[in-house]
Amino acid sequence: MTNFMKAKSNYLDSVKEVLEIEASAIKELGNHLGDEMNQAIELILKCSHRVIITGMGKSGIVGKKIAATLASTGTPSLFLHPAEGLHGDLGMVTEDDIVIAISNSGETEEILKTLPSIKRIGAKIITLVGNDQSTLAEKSNITISIGKVKEACPLGLAPTTSTTLTLALGDALAIALLKARGFTPQNFALFHPGGSLGRQLLLTVEDIIQETKKNPVAYIDDNIKDVLFIITASGLGAISIVDQSGHLTGILTDGDIRRALTAGSNIFDKLVKEFHTKNPLYAKTSMLAAEALKLMEDNKINVLPVVNENRQVIAMIHMHDLTKMGI
Repeated sequence: MTNFMKAKSNYLDSVKEVLEIEASAIKELGNHLGDEMNQAIELILKCSHRVIITGMGKSGIVGKKIAATLASTGTPSLFLHPAEGLHGDLGMVTEDDIVIAISNSGETEEILKTLPSIKRIGAKIITLVGNDQSTLAEKSNITISIGKVKEACPLGLAPTTSTTLTLALGDALAIALLKARGFTPQNFALFHPGGSLGRQLLLTVEDIIQETKKNPVAYIDDNIKDVLFIITASGLGAISIVDQSGHLTGILTDGDIRRALTAGSNIFDKLVKEFHTKNPLYAKTSMLAAEALKLMEDNKINVLPVVNENRQVIAMIHMHDLTKMGI
């Protein structure tokens, strides 16, 4: 048992060592960078088309992540596999693009072979390399070097620290561009409509009611017994009270009915106007669904009538409708 626990402790020591090596390298990279970062960011900001990332092997995997981060933060970007580029995919590149080539050695054969065509097309080239004296660095417009780093791999073979630094550098580049562009949460949500933030910042009450399609209504002189059947059928626990023109005048909830019954009233043959709540809160179709949910939470209510521009009731939404849609 002791040996097993010792082995587990040694695993943890190895993990901590790797994290310390890579964390230290990231911190040192900040001191190593210079004006080439400013030049790269200014060049990308002036780019009228796309940023195209290319890299082989582990650098390619890192490049795909950088391309995805750039694209989601306001910089149109895509990944180009250099080997595929040599067989026709260089057609993706235009003279208005910027190519970011990733290679720790700066001597990756597949990338070097794409350079003549990229230059002939007219795209600018930024490189992320470990060796700023490499062939790739010499043939680029701007070179950003992470320098010679100690890999966390004890054999010094598996790309570890170098790929972590490149990935962190890509993140830093994307965020610097995001800040320079004044990119907002609303912009981010536009590119992430399927995510939680996208739903919070994009979905409106109108979007919700197109899904739910419920609109229980009654008139102020309707009989409580008849109205109770409508409330039950809707499953919302409430009903909007409207005038003859369909304008919202009040709301009646199953809670109102329960309280009246608890008070000992025989209410079933009585009229809505004796028990409803006048001038209730309501939502407009243009309101963000997240705002409607906050209105319910702040006022400790579960439903909201929905009105159009003329204050005519067109739907009712329940808190569960919003939470089910991820708001």
